[in-house]
Amino acid sequence: MQEKLRYFIELAYDGTAYHGWQRQPQRISVQEVLEDGLQKMLREPIVVQGAGRTDAGVHAAYMVAHFDAAGELDLKHLVYRLNRWIPKDIAIYNITPVTADAHARFHAYKRSYEYHFLLRPDPFQVRQAYVLFRKPDFDLMQQAAAILPQYKDFECFSRTNTDVKTFICDLTEAYFEFQEHKVIFHITANRFLRNMVRAIVGTLLDIGYGKKTVEDMHKILESKDRGQAGASAPAEGLFLTQIHYPKELFL
Repeated sequence: MQEKLRYFIELAYDGTAYHGWQRQPQRISVQEVLEDGLQKMLREPIVVQGAGRTDAGVHAAYMVAHFDAAGELDLKHLVYRLNRWIPKDIAIYNITPVTADAHARFHAYKRSYEYHFLLRPDPFQVRQAYVLFRKPDFDLMQQAAAILPQYKDFECFSRTNTDVKTFICDLTEAYFEFQEHKVIFHITANRFLRNMVRAIVGTLLDIGYGKKTVEDMHKILESKDRGQAGASAPAEGLFLTQIHYPKELFL
């Protein structure tokens, strides 16, 4: 029997047609498509472990997952074959050999997300951004976003009834980038709770529309109560954009 070797696979996907990253019964997921493709190409059972779980409709401009396969692979040819077989809303960028204990989720030490707003309708971006028909006060939203890195406990932005052991995150960046007809919210942390970014964006929009004040952001964070924060922003505007790993994992 050939020794199993571990690989990282780098990919991107438009999440519109998928019920999130994670495989689930009777609903199509990115993980399922990827596992089915790898099994077809490699002719062996393959389990793929992602760096995280994006929700239904959420996109990834950059996702990493790991899998084990028997023997050394022709990686360039495998990437080519996978991209010919899988749907066009998923793209495989690279497959890289890594150490036997490398873990796509647990070894990631920094992750970044973007949330995209459109300030006018655009038929070419409607599936990848949230259209704002009424412009909020982004100056207030920027002030409120600057408060986030002052805190470590983000329970108020976590999905309720979650099974996580800690709500502590080391959030290092939260700011807005302004383009002509588009605004992008950037956020970076060592880890994110489920639904955290969309809950933060929804709360920032409440502040931008005058439903909450900038100072309310302190009260919400200190409350640790999801009910105090705003409703989750729509999934279509959210992108996972970057994941960082220690260099020593790569062979």
